[in-house]
Amino acid sequence: MSGLKDRFFSILVDEARDISVKEQMAMVLRYVDDKGHVIERFVGVQHVTDTTSSSLKDAIDIFFSSNGLSYSKLRGQGYDGASNMRGEWNGLKTKIFREQPCGYYVHCFAHQLQLALVAVAKKNIDIASFFTTTNSVVNHVGASCNRHDALRAQFQEELDDCLITGRGLHQETSLIHADDTRWSSHYGTIISIISMFSSVIHVLQMIIDDNPNDSAGEANKIQREMLTFQFVFHLFLMKAILGLTNDVSQALQKKDQEIVNAMALVKSCKEKLHWMRNNGFDALVEEVSSFCDKHHIDVPNMDDAFVLPGRSMCNAPIKTNRHHYRVELFIYVIDEQLTELDDRFNEVNTELLICLACLSPNDLFEAFDKQKLLCLAQFYPQDFSDGDLLALEDQLELYIHV
Repeated sequence: MSGLKDRFFSILVDEARDISVKEQMAMVLRYVDDKGHVIERFVGVQHVTDTTSSSLKDAIDIFFSSNGLSYSKLRGQGYDGASNMRGEWNGLKTKIFREQPCGYYVHCFAHQLQLALVAVAKKNIDIASFFTTTNSVVNHVGASCNRHDALRAQFQEELDDCLITGRGLHQETSLIHADDTRWSSHYGTIISIISMFSSVIHVLQMIIDDNPNDSAGEANKIQREMLTFQFVFHLFLMKAILGLTNDVSQALQKKDQEIVNAMALVKSCKEKLHWMRNNGFDALVEEVSSFCDKHHIDVPNMDDAFVLPGRSMCNAPIKTNRHHYRVELFIYVIDEQLTELDDRFNEVNTELLICLACLSPNDLFEAFDKQKLLCLAQFYPQDFSDGDLLALEDQLELYIHV
């Protein structure tokens, strides 16, 4: 580890399965060199027998031991937590923090936050099925040039009818594919399906009418799923949630993003999600019902018993449509979003980041705040004694005036 010497460092860890179907853990070290430059160094790949938090921690311990690294110098940790590894990363984060209380977890701003939020939403089986259907819509309708051209032509015809009112201006004329490696793509897919809903249904019907083959059968299945209140509810629920988090997802990935502004956006996003959870259900149902009426989709009475399509009510617990859509979907999915945001941006690491931002040299250290930097030092009791903290106050006065 030449160059690291006895410096403080942070670790960035990711997990992937290689071509031989073996689990591999990659590690990057981040530290500051003699010239004050932040260095990120890829230091190796470690095979792990499984991806439990205990196995990952053991692999890191072995790597530290074989390379002369010590947890006493660890001051930060970051992980990719957008997939089914979320629980394991949280467990690993906790294990390392117990061993080194100054090894704070910080969300990697380069990571696609919205992908993590979509992943936790998919913990609800109905939402997971919904995203499967949206992918099928895009893949099936765009499976050939003819279908894609038919979609464009149908949508253009609808736009021409709207030009008098101005509603047809500046509209997207193709479906956006949801890419699990790109931020905002899921949001873009949902927006495009909503705006092109009638055209998509029309093209699916064309496929059904053309030939009674496997393709027509799949188109029929997709169309039947889309023309349900349940699908439209999922569509608008995820549009509302991802719409609130989309700006945060994009802002966090900007290289020139100011930390204080980013944390303010996260706080605002949490507040809006809380408000939506407590006050937004009826408005969402009204919006969904209006869309369903426009597209001739049956709207259930919220006070009637909920019946899962294709399932018998025999031996099924009795619950109303309102309970299912409000408690089991609306509140559940929003609570998962809030939990994910709280895990990534809790009070401790948010305050830590805001304090760190005071050291930014931008605009002649305009963000410099002595009290926040004194607070920052208190996050690291192993590095600052009571005497050091007293001296630091005077040193900071000198620092800003030099």
